[in-house]
Amino acid sequence: MAGRPTRGSYSARTELRCDGRWSLSKLESIAKWKMKISGIDHVQLAIPPGGEDAARLFYGKLLNLVEKPKPPDLAKRGGAWFENDQVKIHLGIDPNFHSARKAHPALLVNGLDALIARFRNEGIAVDTGERDVYHRVYVADPFGNRIELIDADVVP
Repeated sequence: MAGRPTRGSYSARTELRCDGRWSLSKLESIAKWKMKISGIDHVQLAIPPGGEDAARLFYGKLLNLVEKPKPPDLAKRGGAWFENDQVKIHLGIDPNFHSARKAHPALLVNGLDALIARFRNEGIAVDTGERDVYHRVYVADPFGNRIELIDADVVP
């Protein structure tokens, strides 16, 4: 078709690139809006079908987060929601699940040494390679999702 943009090209009629990225003119107009992001409500991680029980052990028992009931219309999809007064982690079922090994939540932890000991006692590997320099460690949840744990007692 003549005049039809090819993948990755800019279209004169739209400000959205064909590959789904925003054009520079669209980003410039967005920057002029009078708004401000005020926080993050929750983090969503994917888990495989049937992973709820393992999630309850990891997020509920090990990380000491409370499971909150999902609204009925969302509960039928499976998954689980965990939170405390500072953090909300939603776990959603993905039938084509692939663990997130790079993208990850970073959780501030008071008493990180005690949590590291708890993980090790449960046989969960803890990557402490950056503990001394950046005051953080990494673990994987039961599904291989990367979780960063930052020592809130050291980092302001």
